[in-house]
Amino acid sequence: MNEKKLWWKDGIIYQIYPRSFQDTNADGIGDLTGIIQHLDYLQELGIDGIWLSPITPSPDVDFGYDVSDYHTIDPKFGNLQDFDRLLSEAHKRDIHIIMDLVLNHTSDQHRWFQESRMSRGNPYHDWYLWRDPAPGGGAPNNWKSIFGGPGWEFDEKLGQYYFHMFNKHQPDLNWRNPDVRATMLDIFRYWLDKGVDGFRLDVFNAWYKDADLRDNPRLPGIHLRPFDSYKHIYDVSQPEMIPALQDIRKILDAYPNRYVVGETFLADSAQARIYIGEDRLHAGFDYGYANTPFSAKAFGKAIQFWDSLHGENAWPNYFLNNHDTPRSSSRYAGPNDDAKLKLLAAMHLTVRGTPYLYYGEEIGMRDVSLSRGQIQDPVGKRYWPFNKGRDGCRSPMQWDAHPFAGFSTAEPWLPVHPNYKVRNIANQAVTAASLLNFYKSLIALRRQHPALYAGNLSLIDTGEDALLVYKRFTSEETMLVVLNFSKSIQSYTLPVAEFNHWDLIFTGNDPITSHMTDSNLDLPPYGVAILLSQAA
Repeated sequence: MNEKKLWWKDGIIYQIYPRSFQDTNADGIGDLTGIIQHLDYLQELGIDGIWLSPITPSPDVDFGYDVSDYHTIDPKFGNLQDFDRLLSEAHKRDIHIIMDLVLNHTSDQHRWFQESRMSRGNPYHDWYLWRDPAPGGGAPNNWKSIFGGPGWEFDEKLGQYYFHMFNKHQPDLNWRNPDVRATMLDIFRYWLDKGVDGFRLDVFNAWYKDADLRDNPRLPGIHLRPFDSYKHIYDVSQPEMIPALQDIRKILDAYPNRYVVGETFLADSAQARIYIGEDRLHAGFDYGYANTPFSAKAFGKAIQFWDSLHGENAWPNYFLNNHDTPRSSSRYAGPNDDAKLKLLAAMHLTVRGTPYLYYGEEIGMRDVSLSRGQIQDPVGKRYWPFNKGRDGCRSPMQWDAHPFAGFSTAEPWLPVHPNYKVRNIANQAVTAASLLNFYKSLIALRRQHPALYAGNLSLIDTGEDALLVYKRFTSEETMLVVLNFSKSIQSYTLPVAEFNHWDLIFTGNDPITSHMTDSNLDLPPYGVAILLSQAA
């Protein structure tokens, strides 16, 4: 394989939640200068791109996902000069920058919305989903907000309702208005001209709503959230989404080596796949893999399904963590148990597709536990104690054992996890068997072997519930990945029909390693083995 690597396809993308990565001005909130300070660390880790959660101005009702200006940087993070410096310094290290674009809704503090609610005749009024009350009074239809309560908010002055899929301070834009659509597409051009390498599209398939605003059908059963009592066929995933994505892709294709990935909202894997292709998104996120129970069979099924959906014409991607999801370390492992996390890392970094890592995943950061008074997330504030919100996975990065984990010299916006004095970058960097060094060695191996970063995938049915086994292969080399999802020693008989010799090239960095003969492999509990066979 002599072709040049494609950063978003063959590489690894690392998500940073900027509020929580590094604070350099002692206000308790991370900033762009803090990200620049750690670019050498990220380069050494071996990542190829950074996805930044929103850094445009926001009143922070939903922490950046309520945008008040699409064309500059929130002062809490820095300014456009800082962003230019981040781009320049990242590019020097062959690290690409992906911006989060929230184009379904704005903040109610955005100038457009402020204009739209001045009068029904205002030129911006139709930029949002304003509607008269229903004939008998009340909301125009039965649509709800996923953050709780009705999706419609009444404005006394105008005598109309506006729709908000999320918080009432996040009014949805009217993408059916051609001026809105054109303005949104210009936002892509604006940031591309500044040198941005790609975009992550927040809840993109919610941009269009049914033109007639028909009621969503009810679902049977009892649901904690009223939102879940409906089948969402009229407030998301409308057919107009496809031509919008095609126009976005045309814009990106006019710039070299750019990338767009979307967060498909309220959709299953098959629905997510229809938005991916040569004339639409490069990739889309799907929760099937991230929500998988800890079992070889379950992960094998999720990988097989997502991989086969993509086929030869598209490239999958995978994530176990992000800013909306409890950390995999808290979901799958005990507080001091990293063996399962090494196993998951080995799987995550060797399946066919682009792996996404979330800041701190490489050291096994756990979710923080917060009191009700400490909750910042609007979801947690509303649904406590049934849903404590998303703050748990957003705690400050644990750099070292200094106060506040080296994140800041001031009290951080969210508490640091109490385990920071032991679980931190500085400590793990000098501990041979650490999770961080496991990631580094595995990423280095991945970068060396085209079979791992660009090859095909073939799952192998072992007949054993404990083992997940698959081949990654190109015409030049074949790799065999064997993962033990059980707490007991497992034996695996090596496939020898095609190849007469396997080399065991990776077992991790623990003292207890896998044992192999010419035909058999023994793996310790949660053990990992990667084998190589050169083509004859």
